[in-house]
Amino acid sequence: MAVIDRRWLPLNALRAFEAVGRHLSFTGGAEALHVSQSALSRHVASLEDLLGRPLLERRPHGLVLTAAGSALLPAINKSFDRLEEVMNSILREEVGHQRRLRVHVAPSFLHQVALPVLGDFRREFPDILIDVSSGFAIGLPATEVDVAVVFDRPQASDTVRDLLWMVRSTPVCAPSVAARCAGMGLRAFLSANELLHVKFVGEPIGGHWAHFARQRGFTLEARGGMAFDTITLAVQYATAGQGVVLADVDMFAPELARGSLVAPYDEIVEEGYGYYLAFHSEDLGDPAISLFRSWMIARLGRATRQASSASSPTSAMSA
Repeated sequence: MAVIDRRWLPLNALRAFEAVGRHLSFTGGAEALHVSQSALSRHVASLEDLLGRPLLERRPHGLVLTAAGSALLPAINKSFDRLEEVMNSILREEVGHQRRLRVHVAPSFLHQVALPVLGDFRREFPDILIDVSSGFAIGLPATEVDVAVVFDRPQASDTVRDLLWMVRSTPVCAPSVAARCAGMGLRAFLSANELLHVKFVGEPIGGHWAHFARQRGFTLEARGGMAFDTITLAVQYATAGQGVVLADVDMFAPELARGSLVAPYDEIVEEGYGYYLAFHSEDLGDPAISLFRSWMIARLGRATRQASSASSPTSAMSA
């Protein structure tokens, strides 16, 4: 089996494939690089010959990436982006030039936990700028980022993943809902109220409530009730006196401490979900990413311990 050596990397062919893959069009790629389509096609063909497999597939509606092409294109994009950034910084020769770190954070974690942490990082390391994006990605998002905080379960991955925050959930509701149902057992309480849901990719609506009930030895019809994109939205709806939601006692410790949200039962479940810091293994040597990684692990590890001690729910009803 031939081995690719960096001394003979086909840079023109890689650039040609990147342009075609980005536009999913030989015409668009040729216009972007200001070369002819025939020259672009020859470069892509030579790269496919070198790898021994197709990178693009022609279909009636246009070009699509093959599995090999889908694996190669993000690596080329990231490498070119990094080369462009470093070379431009050298050309500018700015005194105190600032590195810009692209950080993607899951929405609820960003709103409830990460914003003040990111602010503290900026104050301590002013030479590193932070570009923040947010969305519902489970792994690293499709957009170009340097590092991401994602919601997921432990799993094998080709990315570096550090657990920042383990989710510990309990039923929470508005004080008025708890007062109305005072004296009820847990099963009766859940059956008497609308159960709110958070939508997870690949998970059925009601799955988390059903798992919670099974762990406590009973079954629960949990498919009804409103479903939300984020736990923050679900908790806001519950705080207004509408329904009950399984929420992280650490993430929503401030609301529980203020009393705008209550946890009527001392029942906490851990399903293995958590928030992970994820980035590509080839970026382990990047000083800015390494610094950000160490900071987040140290800061959020401490924050989780403090939140856990402050948010232990006090049972307001009999179980």
